[in-house]
Amino acid sequence: QVQLVESGGGSVQSGGSLRLSCAAEGNIYSIHSMAWHRQAPGKQRDLVATIDSDGTPDYADSVKGRFTISTDKAKNTVYLQMDSLQPEDTAVYYCNADLTYKYDFYYQRATDFWGQGTQVTVAS
Repeated sequence: QVQLVESGGGSVQSGGSLRLSCAAEGNIYSIHSMAWHRQAPGKQRDLVATIDSDGTPDYADSVKGRFTISTDKAKNTVYLQMDSLQPEDTAVYYCNADLTYKYDFYYQRATDFWGQGTQVTVAS
């Protein structure tokens, strides 16, 4: 079974920091890209940051200069370092991956594989 296991969420005061982790576990063949999304109550799920196979990051305007996405390819893990957190950052954060995994004798491509989500709460 393949899954994305998230950790690192919690509650902080405004201006604080958190570091989220998302590890792809299972019979992973390759990871093509990874990303972080977030969803606040009553709002749509929005893209926060992406990182491609070359390690090139991209960020939503709302988090530029405050969040940093990175990967550890050896551990099949993506991180999101969040600094200068604001109450507006409060949301459930989901990691996402475009990956290929082995299933019996076959290799399967999952272009939109999601983690379970982790809650980030920023108090004012």
